[in-house]
Amino acid sequence: MKRSLALVAWLVLATSACTERAPALPVVHVTIDTRSGPRIFTVELASSASSQQRGLMYRRELAADGGMLFDFHNDANMSFWMKNTYVSLDMLFIRSDGTISSIAPNAVPLSTTPIRSAEPVRAVLEINGGKAVELGIGSGDLVHAALFHNER
Repeated sequence: MKRSLALVAWLVLATSACTERAPALPVVHVTIDTRSGPRIFTVELASSASSQQRGLMYRRELAADGGMLFDFHNDANMSFWMKNTYVSLDMLFIRSDGTISSIAPNAVPLSTTPIRSAEPVRAVLEINGGKAVELGIGSGDLVHAALFHNER
């Protein structure tokens, strides 16, 4: 009996260690000016190397107005993949002035195929796959956020 209890205790500890969540990230509001009006998202801000490496990996769902904003602090050519990411995502590549450079729609969950920016960008906004088309978000639209110094 003691051995069974010890085994159960070990399994509980091992399971909780495997499912440990990443530290909570700051939450920010992002507004995108589209031709059909403003679109507002409440997203996590990934501004450190460790938070950017983890990104939205291991998430099974994402709120309809949720996502993650990656701030790279400087312009650079970016490359993403969907390894260990279970939800389809639209990736919005954003210049340092807040304009959307390009959009990679409906990224395939779990794919290791690189998804690259078309030019150097300051940030990337990941939202639910298909959301950009649904909301009329396109290249050239303006993203408002504190990191672009144009927050609303």
